[in-house]
Amino acid sequence: MFSKLRDDIKSIIERDPAARNAWEVITCYPGFQAIMMHGWAHAFWRANLKWLGRFTSYLARIITGIEIHPGATIGRRVFIDHGFGVVIGETAVIGDDCTIYQGVTLGGTSLHSGTKRHPTLERGVIIGAGAKVLGAFTVGEYAKVGSNAVVIKPVPPGATAVGNPAHIVRKDDNVRSAHMFSAYGVTPNGDDPLSKALHGLINHAARQDDLMERMMATLKAAGIACPQMPECDKLDSAELNKLVE
Repeated sequence: MFSKLRDDIKSIIERDPAARNAWEVITCYPGFQAIMMHGWAHAFWRANLKWLGRFTSYLARIITGIEIHPGATIGRRVFIDHGFGVVIGETAVIGDDCTIYQGVTLGGTSLHSGTKRHPTLERGVIIGAGAKVLGAFTVGEYAKVGSNAVVIKPVPPGATAVGNPAHIVRKDDNVRSAHMFSAYGVTPNGDDPLSKALHGLINHAARQDDLMERMMATLKAAGIACPQMPECDKLDSAELNKLVE
């Protein structure tokens, strides 16, 4: 147990530049305290002391503002940063080296007791502040979920998911890059594919507009009469592109 606690403290100091030493982490970090108390609650739960496990998790919630069901499984070096408002359900599984920020919910969408209802986070997953991961699916290794995203389907390993409902904005096949820590799940230079698609459509429409004008000018120069079309506003591709950035 003490080996696990030492690992947890070390990982917090590595991931949070505000953490100055182990004593500060032990006494002032509710995420560390919540995971430590969850270890007690989980031991009671597995020993079939269900009420005692629930009561221990309830005390942890009062002290830390973090609610972890005693049935949840949490790996090593998991860091709950700030943590207030985090809710982790009964059948949730959190792998080693995961990072979870404040306001996150790992929730279930099924009402069937005794079944897997909550998500599984594999190694190194980062869940940004306010994100909701809802359902019995897996978020793959070193995936990132952006702040306030609502995830309702699996996220591939190394991917970044944002939005409501969440969609994949980046799939990193570079293992070294995927393993790099990103605070709050923010991925530098991560272009949203929906935004890229809209930019492509706007630019394509602008090129079509230009082509039509050239065709009409060529026909007019050749003396070919074309029926007059109602005037309309010219497409402002620059302004439209700004709107979808």
